[in-house]
Amino acid sequence: MRILYFYVMRDTPDRVRTVAPRHVAYWRELRPDHYLGGPFADRSGGLITFEAGSLAEAGQLVAGDPFVQEDLLERRWVKEWAID
Repeated sequence: MRILYFYVMRDTPDRVRTVAPRHVAYWRELRPDHYLGGPFADRSGGLITFEAGSLAEAGQLVAGDPFVQEDLLERRWVKEWAID
């Protein structure tokens, strides 16, 4: 199943800059199938898409994201993306 992980950052740019390298390394090391992602141009958040076996599995992967663990996200969504 194709997963969409959309997130909006809290207004803590210094903390975000500190944790961002760990966030990038986490997703690069994880290498989920069909990974594609990156920040928005204004750095207010980002979007990641990838393949997972279930929403529960996707939720576990997102829960390990350093941005989540460091409570740097104002909002986040993990949804199945029904694309053709």
